[in-house]
Amino acid sequence: MTDVHSSAQRSFNMSRIGSRDTRPELIVRSIVHRMGYRFRLHRSDLPGKPDIVLPSRRRIIFVHGCFWHSHRCRYGRATPATNSEFWKTKRTANTIRDRRNIRRLRADGWQVLVVWECWTKKIDAVLIPKLSEFLKQ
Repeated sequence: MTDVHSSAQRSFNMSRIGSRDTRPELIVRSIVHRMGYRFRLHRSDLPGKPDIVLPSRRRIIFVHGCFWHSHRCRYGRATPATNSEFWKTKRTANTIRDRRNIRRLRADGWQVLVVWECWTKKIDAVLIPKLSEFLKQ
C-alpha cells in the first residue's frame, strides 16, 4: 500500500511531531497536579530527561508514545509500510535507550513509572489508578 501523502508532505508531518508538551503528557501532568503533587519538567541533569520529576518523593514519570517506543498495544505494533527498515532500527534504538536510562535512574535510587500513550485514552479505568498507586507508595 502506498502512502496517501507525498514524500515531502510526510516529511513535513513527521517533523512537526514534538517531544515535549504532547497531548498525552499534558493529560498526565494535569492529573498529577489535580492529585495535589508538584513536580519539575524535563530535568536535563537526569538520564533520559524525564517528563515529570517529583524530587521530594524520588519519583519519575516518563510519558511514552506507543508507536515511538514500541509498546505492545495495537498502536505500538503498527509497522510503517514505507521505509520499514529505518523505522525498525529507530524504534529498536529508542527502546534500548529507554531501558538504559531507566536502569541508571533506578540505580541512583529513583522509582520510575512509564505511562503509555494508550493509557491516556482510558483515564478513569487505567491511568488514574496506576498514577495513584505509584505516587502513594
